[in-house]
This record gives sequence, C-alpha cells and structure tokens, in this order.
Amino acid sequence: VVKMLHQHAAAHIVHPVHGMKLAENGTNGTNSTEEEAAPEDAGAEDEKDGEEEEKEGESDQLVADAGGSGVLMADLFIFICGAIGLLFAAFLFWQVAAVSLDSAAATAEMKASDEELKTIYTTIQQGAQSFLWAEYQICFQFIAVFGALVFVLVSHTVEKGEAVWKFDVGALTALSFVVGGLTSILSGFIGMMVAVYSNARTTVMAKGEGEKGWTDSFNTAFRAGGVMGYSLVAISMMVLYVLALIYRDYFSVWDGEERKVDYKNLFECIAGYGLGGSAIAMFGRVGGGIFTKAADVGADLSGKVIGVGDGKKLDEDSPYNPGVIADNVGDNVGDVAGMGSDLFGSFGEASCAAMLIGASCVAVEEAGWTALVFPLFISASGIVVCLLVSFVATDLYIVRKEEDIELALKIQLFLTSIFMTLVLWPVTEWALPGSMDIHGVEVTPFLCYICIAAGLWGGCAIGFLTEYFTSHSYQPVRDVARSAETGAATNIIYGLALGYQSVVAPVIIISFIIFISFKFAGMYGVALAALGMLSTLATCLAIDVYGPISDNAGGIAEMCEMPSEVRDKTDALDAAGNTTAAIGKGFAIGSAALVSLALFGAFVTRASDNMHDEEKLTHRGVNLLSPVVFAFVLFGAMVPYWFSAMTMRSVGEAANAMVKEIARQW
Repeated sequence: VVKMLHQHAAAHIVHPVHGMKLAENGTNGTNSTEEEAAPEDAGAEDEKDGEEEEKEGESDQLVADAGGSGVLMADLFIFICGAIGLLFAAFLFWQVAAVSLDSAAATAEMKASDEELKTIYTTIQQGAQSFLWAEYQICFQFIAVFGALVFVLVSHTVEKGEAVWKFDVGALTALSFVVGGLTSILSGFIGMMVAVYSNARTTVMAKGEGEKGWTDSFNTAFRAGGVMGYSLVAISMMVLYVLALIYRDYFSVWDGEERKVDYKNLFECIAGYGLGGSAIAMFGRVGGGIFTKAADVGADLSGKVIGVGDGKKLDEDSPYNPGVIADNVGDNVGDVAGMGSDLFGSFGEASCAAMLIGASCVAVEEAGWTALVFPLFISASGIVVCLLVSFVATDLYIVRKEEDIELALKIQLFLTSIFMTLVLWPVTEWALPGSMDIHGVEVTPFLCYICIAAGLWGGCAIGFLTEYFTSHSYQPVRDVARSAETGAATNIIYGLALGYQSVVAPVIIISFIIFISFKFAGMYGVALAALGMLSTLATCLAIDVYGPISDNAGGIAEMCEMPSEVRDKTDALDAAGNTTAAIGKGFAIGSAALVSLALFGAFVTRASDNMHDEEKLTHRGVNLLSPVVFAFVLFGAMVPYWFSAMTMRSVGEAANAMVKEIARQW
C-alpha cells in the first residue's frame, strides 16, 4: 500500500515537469512535432496509470481510525470481564477440590467403600483421557491438513475480473482457523477433566444426611459445571479479541500521524476462528456422540442379551458389567466435551459474522473500534451477569429436597435472562453509533437491542419448552411412560409422536426471532440475535455439564453398592440432569439455526463487495426459481437425513461390537 501511494504521488509530480519541458521546447523552437508529442503521450500514460493506481488504492477500503480511547475502553471491558470469568472458574474449582474422597467415619466398611470409589473414579479418569487423546490425535491431523487447504483457497481471490494471490490474507485466515480449533480442543479438555474430577465428589457429598446431603451434592455438581462454563466463555472471548488486536496492527497504514485500517480484510481473516471451532465441534459432537450412545446402549443391552444366570440380568450400572466404565466416560464425552465444542463453535461463528457484517457498514467503521467489537461486549457482559446470578442457586435458593432441583435451575436461567436484558441496553447505547445504514436498512442502537433481546428471550423460551417435553414432572413424559403399559411398540410410537410435536413451538420461536431481527437490522440483527441467545452461555453450560456429572455420581454410587438413600439422591440429581442436558441441546440447536443464517449473510455481504452494483447479491438477492439454486436446495434438505443415517448406523455397529466384547469378557 505504501509503495502504491508513492507511485501515485510520483505520477502527479511528473505531469507538471513534462508541461514545463514542452513550454521550454516550444519557446526555443528546437524540437519537432513528433518530439513534442512523445512527452505528451508519456504524460497521458502516466496520468492514466496514476488514475488506475488511485482506483486500486481506493479498493483497499482503508478507514481512518477513530482514535485510541475506543481501543483502550474495549481492552479494559473485555479483558477485565474475561479475567473475572477465569478467576471465578478457579474459585469454583477450588471449592470442588475441597471435597475429600475419604469418609470421616473410620469403620472398616466405610474405608473399603472409599477405596472402591477411588478405584472406579481413577478408572473413569483414565478412560476419559484415553478417549480424548485418541480423538484429539485425529483432530490435530485434520487441523493441519484443512488449515493448509484454507490457506490456499483463501489466498486466491478475484479483483476487477483478474485472479490475484494474497498469501498474507490466506496465512492469517489459516492461523485464525488453527487458533480456533486449538481453543475448542482446550475448552473441551478443561470441561472433560473437571467433569470426571467432580463426579466422585458429588457421590461423596450425597452421603450426607437430610437436607445437607441434597444441598452439598447439588452445589458440587453445579459448581463443577460452572468451571467449564466460565472458563470456556472467558478463554474463547479473549483469544478472539487478541487475534483482532494483532490483525488490526497488521492491516493498519500510517499516513503521517493518522492511522487507517482495512477492517474488511481484518474481519474476513478473523472469520477462520469460528470455522476452526466448528470443525472441532463436528468431531466432538459426531465422533463423541457415537461413542456416547454406543457405550450407553452397549452397557444397557448387555444384561438383557447376556444375563448373569439364574434368571438375573446384568444391570447397566452393575459392578459386574465391563461396559459400565465406557458408559460413564461416554456421558462426559457427548454432553461435556461435545456440547462445549458445539456451543464454542456457535459463539465463535456468531461473533465473527456480526463483526464482519458490521465492518461492511460505513457508520460502524467510522464510529471506531468499540462499535466494531460490540458483539464481544455482549459475551463479556454475560460473564459478569451469570457470575452474580449463580449465587442464587448455591447460596440463596438452597436445594433442600428433590423437588427443589429443577426449580433452582429454572430460576437460574430465568434470572440470568432478566438481568442480561437490563445490562445490555446501556452497553448497546454506549458502543454503537446513533444511526447506521446497513445495506439500505436504517438501524439504531435501540433496534439492535431489540434484536439481542429477541434472541435472549427466544433462547430462554426454547430452554423452558425443552424442559417441559423432557422432564418427568410434566404430562408429556408421563404420557410416554404410561404408553409403555401396553408394550414397547406403543411406547415407541407415542415417543416418536411426542418428539415430532416438541419441535413445533421452538421452530415458531426461531422463525419469529429471524423475522424481527432481519426486519429491524438486516443480517447484522440476525447475528446479534444469535449472540443474544448465547449471552447466557456460561449459565447454560453450567446447567448442561451438571447433568453428566450427576449421572456419573449415580453410576459410581451403584457400583460401590452404597446405601439406598445415597442412590436416591443421585437418581434425583441424574433425572434433573437428563432434563438440563436437553435444555443445553435446545440452546445449541436454536443458536445454530441463527448462526447459520448469520454466516450466510456475512458471506453474501462480503462477496457483494467485489461485484458490480447491478450484480450484488445484497441488492439482487438469490433467485429460488433458478434451476441450480432449486436443485441444490433439495439436495441440502436431504443432507441431514444422510448424516443421521450414517451416525445411527455407526452407533448400532459400535453397540453391537461392544455387547459381543462384554459377552467375551463375561
């Protein structure tokens, strides 16, 4: 860019010199007409070259930086909130680690039970580490190969109808992809290790008598879930922001004392971060999900197929069942590491899409750095709000009996949404400019706030609807249980019907969110709505991870053959945990629908920048009646069924092999 500016300046300096020579020559009368014409032609060519270079300089789309104070305020806001999240995660882990695995009683029976508990606990940890190492080896290879592919494909672009190689843009995008993938791996690893560390401690706390046992066991599982929730959001947010700061310096050009930044290329390179997170989420969700369900089905079916003899069955959590450790590891693989990577990918993609679309708006660019990174302010605010509200479940509304568990989790989610609604308005008003023109849509901070609030409360509603259709406290699940009285066939039919019915209301909610946000703020509003739904991510992950921890605690209590009152507590925690896991899936699916549309909008916005006005997709749209478009819409609608068939077949094959292996060992 600097070289181009020098050439442009040199072209304008030459023109008057040629004119001076011509005048001198004309006065002296020593040169012929041809000799006079040559400098004129040279001057015309230089002027033409200068105009072309000026156009190329304009295509770089440099924007004057609004000043350093905005960057400083954004730094303080994001890093302080991120540091608070990490410190709080460390505090929660310290509270969980304070639980001893040794019983206070000194009886021989208690000591034997404690030793057996430690053995099972250690075995589950080893199984989790073995699975993660096996999976992450493949993930590292994928990141390396696909990162190289991203580098090549992004480096090659077209400008003014000509192919151009921009290796720096390709390298930075590939770097973002690698960083996003590694951050997702780190987040999943932290969650997995915390989950298998706290499961036995939840079992120990359930030994307490009366209300104390209920309170301590619930708080242990919930705090352990919070370790992953706060650490994941804080780490992913700060890593993304550090990348943005580094790329900001790279894409800056100094014109004297004025800094100009190419924000469009900056945030296009940043978009690789979300892609890296989603790639690892695919392994965590699909690969981990197959392991989870295969282990669950295999451990459960083995008793029904193999048996123990004398008419007995090999129970799913029986200490005699070799598949029970794989089952307990699988609970964490799918709902901890997999869910964490999934929601991390949604967060990264929504943030990148919102910032990329915002960078295409002149008003947002001119408003400065705070407006451009405003999507990260939503997540930063969410960390502090979720932190403060978390004390409600553990210290204010204390769980004292089985009926309190689900209510405490619902209150947690509801209060978090209320306080986020109050906090986001001043943040939105402060960060965004008073008026923005986003591809013909006049947008104000209030309209952006409405989009965020729509996503926030839409996610909350989807969570409550998911709980209604999956909790044993409500009629739908009880009807499914009652249908089993007449056999397995009616149970399956009724269960499938209820499953199909359960998606109607969430789809209506998502459609309403898309309509409101798209109407008020275009694709930028859709991306903000996705971030609004994910603004309570720390609380959602804490509630979600609580589920498999409680499930493991119940399995450990059963294998250690602990008293029935301990198992009663862990069963109640497990039942609520199954519902909370479903709530987490509801958030993941709802946010994924919004994120996919936001990514499509970011792609259309960025692709239109290199098109002529009459061809821009932002103006012309996509013609659904085009043969190519219509054919591939049908093809795309088929893909989920194809993937579902492959994953279900993989689960069946893996479960079949597991049952045979258990029979061999038995």
